[in-house]
Amino acid sequence: MKRPEQVNKMSDYKIDDSKAPFRAGVSWLFLMAWRDSRRNFSRLLLFVSSIILGIAALVAIYSLGDNLRKDIDAQAAGLIGADLEISTNRAVEPQMKNLLDSLGDRKSEERSFASMIFFPKTQGTRLVQIKALQGGFPYYGSLETDPIAAGTSFRNSKSALVDKTLLLQYNAKVGDSVKIGDISFVIAGALLKAPGQTGISASVAPVVYIPLNFLHQTGLSQKGSRINYKYYYKYDTPVNIEQLVKKLEPRLDKEGFNYNTVENQKENTGRAFSDLTKFLSLVGFIALLLGCIGVASAIHIYMKEKVGSIAILRCLGVKAIQAFLIYLIQIVGIALIGSVIGAILGTVIQQFLPIVLKDVIPVEITTSISWPAIGQGIVLGIFISILFALLPLVSLRKISPLNTLRLSFSDDTTNSDRARWLVYGLILLFIFSFTWQQLRDWKETFFFTAGILVAFGILAAIAKLTMWSVRKFFPSSWSYLWRQGLANLYRPNNQTIILIVSIGLGTFFICTLFSIQSMLLGRISLSASGNQPNMVLFDIQTAQKEQVSALAKEYRLPVLQQVPIVNMRLQSINGRTGETINNKDSGLRRGAFTREYRVTYRSVLTASEKLTEGTWHPAVEGAAQTPHISVEEGWARRQKLKIGDTMVFNVQGAMVSTIIGSFREVDWSRVQTNFLVVFPKGVLEDAPQFNVLLTRVTSDEASARFQQAMVKSFPNVSIIDLGLVLKTLDDILGKIGFVIRFMAGFSIVTGLIVLIASVLISKYQRIQESVLLRTLGASRRQILTITALEYFFLGALASLTGIILSLLASWALATYTFKTVFSVSPLPLIIVFALICLLTVAIGLINIRGVLKRSPLEVLRGEA
Repeated sequence: MKRPEQVNKMSDYKIDDSKAPFRAGVSWLFLMAWRDSRRNFSRLLLFVSSIILGIAALVAIYSLGDNLRKDIDAQAAGLIGADLEISTNRAVEPQMKNLLDSLGDRKSEERSFASMIFFPKTQGTRLVQIKALQGGFPYYGSLETDPIAAGTSFRNSKSALVDKTLLLQYNAKVGDSVKIGDISFVIAGALLKAPGQTGISASVAPVVYIPLNFLHQTGLSQKGSRINYKYYYKYDTPVNIEQLVKKLEPRLDKEGFNYNTVENQKENTGRAFSDLTKFLSLVGFIALLLGCIGVASAIHIYMKEKVGSIAILRCLGVKAIQAFLIYLIQIVGIALIGSVIGAILGTVIQQFLPIVLKDVIPVEITTSISWPAIGQGIVLGIFISILFALLPLVSLRKISPLNTLRLSFSDDTTNSDRARWLVYGLILLFIFSFTWQQLRDWKETFFFTAGILVAFGILAAIAKLTMWSVRKFFPSSWSYLWRQGLANLYRPNNQTIILIVSIGLGTFFICTLFSIQSMLLGRISLSASGNQPNMVLFDIQTAQKEQVSALAKEYRLPVLQQVPIVNMRLQSINGRTGETINNKDSGLRRGAFTREYRVTYRSVLTASEKLTEGTWHPAVEGAAQTPHISVEEGWARRQKLKIGDTMVFNVQGAMVSTIIGSFREVDWSRVQTNFLVVFPKGVLEDAPQFNVLLTRVTSDEASARFQQAMVKSFPNVSIIDLGLVLKTLDDILGKIGFVIRFMAGFSIVTGLIVLIASVLISKYQRIQESVLLRTLGASRRQILTITALEYFFLGALASLTGIILSLLASWALATYTFKTVFSVSPLPLIIVFALICLLTVAIGLINIRGVLKRSPLEVLRGEA
């Protein structure tokens, strides 16, 4: 005798005898797929709704990357502002000056450095980036100012362009004055944007432009001052810039100069933001994988319901492969619809991504429709839907005509089904291939894929362990309603595994992101806590050292540390110079010989250092002794240095031979003076140097008073207020964190959609139980209570599992990556736990109301 649902659906399987199934062609398969899907279209669409947001995320990111590549190509010249840029961090020798003057048809010069500025009107001070400019730069793009004419007029008088955020912060306006060093400049205009500037770079180091011919009068260009020199060139006649720099490169490398061209700018900018889009693509991919779990679970339940219908078709002569193809056609059709919807949604989202990312991207991003991204998203959606749907679809081969007489279909043999293991292999291969396509690094791809498998495996194992534990240690003493709700976690057609995996992974992902951001802020905040310095004064000349210390004590500020710094260059390592090595030779890097080193000398280690190898030498014992220096172990490892190696430094013309005596581990997270190289006492005392002083202020008011006094008395001394640094860092991490959370939100929302879809699908599995309970006399309140308890357990287990995994991941990151103290902020975790539980229960209760509104007889007739 047929079950009622089988009888009701027989009309969907009328077969023309003239076209027997075994002789039927493709058209018959499509016809049968369409007839079967008419009654189940809404449920099929619900299945694939799980992947819509994943496709939307990927299409949005692909569209952003496509438009970004085009925009970088179109605007690269505006980012550099010239055809060629040459830069160095030391004064130019006469021989190089002749070479630099011979280049270009038009040229500009810029000198940039950090300095304090003073607003007389409001008595405000701030550390900024001064750019002293001469010439017509930029040749591409412009200095965007308010008023517009200020971008040109400031060059011809004692005027300055001040970043708009500074003007707002210190209540200054055009026409006011700003003091830079020893002289005052009239504010000619507000700087809105400069070549290559982003919102974040402006917040970190606000820019002030002044004419170069007034730089000397400021008194800020002194011996030992840290100034970067840039030369910009524009060619009015066609010149192959790449060939030109290829000829200049040996000379520029030898003298420690860097260069940049429009093509280099395209590559560097494209590479930097290619990394961003790859990362965001992986975030979207995680959302898609979550959706695919929902697809696999939903199709699994759908196929269980279709066992009777498929068995009837088998009785009528339909082959197993034909039954398989009928439902595969359904999945492909509905996947196409879902992918198209996701692609449309992704295209809409892409219109808003430039707003989200405007502070981190230096180009104006267009929002044109990217058809390649849409096509890629649709194809990917269809492919991945089919791939994950194959897991339940392959079980159709096991359905025989005898299943018409059986009440259920058991797939206990699926673990030994080779086809299923083949599908598992294909899924793993797809994940690995997609990840490699994004990262292009085998090692990173392996760890990312392994991480996904481990996370999925742990979540699935915890879900199964939960089901086993509930069944094994069932609390028989609990009340009936609690026992019924708890038992639903392991009964047939339960949703325990799918919900714990999908919602747990989404919860894990978002909680881990919040933990990373908190650790980054906490890591810096720790350095400014307790009695640690929170203000740094640098560029103190040797003659000013005692006076600056006296001024600090006058304002009752402690001198926690006063450190001399000497600028030098590396001449040779074990007798080998930058000219005689290549980057593959003995691990040495040519860049080690072209950079400028800022080193110090002292007799003791600081609190941020730990000796890891060798012997610490506090001082040289005699003039003839070769000094033993201490080198930071990470840098030494990259250069493949050993204890006892010799290094010769060029200390502003004087050659100083040294021996590596020890390696140090340095805690770079502390905002204080840390160095790659430390000399012993008795070597560098007479070398040209400047000093850094570290102190601690107790309030913003004390900080403001001291900074005002310093700027008035010692305008060349720059001050870093760590309180301001922390605020700026918080703002930067907040913006970057928002971008990451914005994309991570796709994973959470996808997880919630999978939750909703799974709960709605479970409606069809719980109908018989609810009807039976009502028939036996259960009240509406009792059924609602059982349902609420079941979904509370599911939501609690899912969110709790995700939170525990996030805590483990955060601990690992804190211990092994950030090397900081692991701490937990319980309030956000409690909020996440409560929200997931409430949402799960709410969906479950809304779901069951449709059954409770009908009589048991209506439900048994199939009208629910």
